[in-house]
Amino acid sequence: MNNNDIFKKLRVALQLRDDQIVEILELVDFRMSKGELGNIFRNEDHPNFMECGDQVLRNFLNGLIIHLRGTKEDPKNAIDVIKQNQDTLKQNKTEKPKSDFKPAPKTDFKKKAGTKPKASKKPAPKIQVVEKVKFNNGKNKKS
Repeated sequence: MNNNDIFKKLRVALQLRDDQIVEILELVDFRMSKGELGNIFRNEDHPNFMECGDQVLRNFLNGLIIHLRGTKEDPKNAIDVIKQNQDTLKQNKTEKPKSDFKPAPKTDFKKKAGTKPKASKKPAPKIQVVEKVKFNNGKNKKS
């Protein structure tokens, strides 16, 4: 089991999104983009796969401790933090994505009486790539 597998299993077990992982890494002053995280979570045979180094996993685990337990000055209960993560996931799933997309109005495709038909474009002539070949008893003869 390599570092990538451990990182994937922790992400699934704690139900963390990529942006949450980036925030956890920033708690220990380790910066990583969502794209780099995506490369770590890819399959090994993918061309953009990136090996998760010891330093990345170590910083994630240290940041995870701070994220779940808090600091000495501001302690937290780990179970409460995990429940908050679960609640935010449930809220995100139940909310419909807001979209400004409006479908185009439906048009009537039937011809209206008294309108002139538009000039039709002539299709491009077909270019014959292969010559016509006639097969007789296994011998090629051009026709």
